[in-house]
Amino acid sequence: MDKFAIRGGNRLHGTISVSGSKNSSLPILAATLLTRERCVLHRVPDLTDVRYMLDILRYLGADVEFSQGSVVVEARKVVGETPYDLVRRMRASVCVLGPLLARCGRAKVSLPGGCVIGDRPIDLHLRGLEALGSRIALSKGYVIAEASGLVGARMSLQGPHGSTVLGTDNVMMAACLARGTTIVENAASEPEVADLARFLCSMGAKVRRAGGSRLEIEGVDELHGAEHTVISDRIEAGTFAVAAAITRSELVLEEAPIEHMRSTLSALQDAGVFVEAAEGRLRVRATDPLHPLQLRTGTYPGFPTDMQAQFCALAATIPGRSRIEDDIFPNRFMHISELKRMGAHADLLANVAVIDGVDRLSGAPVMASDLRASAALVLAGLQAENTTTISRVYHIDRGYERIDAKLRAVGADIERLPK
Repeated sequence: MDKFAIRGGNRLHGTISVSGSKNSSLPILAATLLTRERCVLHRVPDLTDVRYMLDILRYLGADVEFSQGSVVVEARKVVGETPYDLVRRMRASVCVLGPLLARCGRAKVSLPGGCVIGDRPIDLHLRGLEALGSRIALSKGYVIAEASGLVGARMSLQGPHGSTVLGTDNVMMAACLARGTTIVENAASEPEVADLARFLCSMGAKVRRAGGSRLEIEGVDELHGAEHTVISDRIEAGTFAVAAAITRSELVLEEAPIEHMRSTLSALQDAGVFVEAAEGRLRVRATDPLHPLQLRTGTYPGFPTDMQAQFCALAATIPGRSRIEDDIFPNRFMHISELKRMGAHADLLANVAVIDGVDRLSGAPVMASDLRASAALVLAGLQAENTTTISRVYHIDRGYERIDAKLRAVGADIERLPK
């Protein structure tokens, strides 16, 4: 497995172009299964998770081409079953369940894998599909869903930690081909859900948001092919913004989805980071002193759980006591033990990280446990004295397109070491 070697202490300066959104691309790719016609997607990032999804589409029978950020999918004939060996590699693979059920009347999908960041059940997905008239069974690690014809229904997708993004995606895709109208209360409001809805509408679906958390989907007989450009990745942009802050540097981010980053940018500004945003161009500049952080994750438009680890790394370099609470995934703090190996002063109290910042972290060998924890360790390595070696960087390749090359281009001393 590849490693990163980062020699910290360099100031960063320059411009980084933000890639297309991973969390938009995956469900949109799944949605191409809803039509027999050709679909063309642009600004699709070249990530291992995207490659996994393309493998799943090919296994299901679709013709797939991927070149220079554009994907062409033509799913003239599809089968309704995905094997464990494909689906286990990422959680987002579960979003083929809704399209397969709607298209084939039957779907057999292995329970999904992905990052190990605590229990992330799919019960809300299944409850939503059952409300549309599907019969659901769990057998030998597979979800088996069957329906002679889906029928629109009224439902709520509210869970104990808020609404479900992939569950909303699954239900929305299935409801597009259901008979009648589906009303989803407490639907996820994330920009990636809205991006999927735009793609579905370009295919001929009738989806509209009525108020902040209510979706109305009027079923149609069939969908047609379409062309779509994926939105920029707000988490990648946020991660590079924190890279500027943690190294007390200045970076310009091109094609940043500023309107989707309000809570992240507000958190940076509260810490004393200078942020200037205009027309997709984001300038971030930080100098000492910065102020401790008081953050709590929430569903969109709240502070994103996918930025929690990166801000923990930043807090570790800010004198004073920071408090970062994660109510979405309470167990998503495995990066704390690795940051402590680098000299961070941090304690974990249930779902709250209490961090007393230090002037400088120390390079150390550390191990990535999940996608966003990997990003946090890269950020810490950029600030730390000496060399930080990060193992298992395949996690970061799941969600960041060429992060090492992008950071090198703005002055970071980061090297990928082959296995």
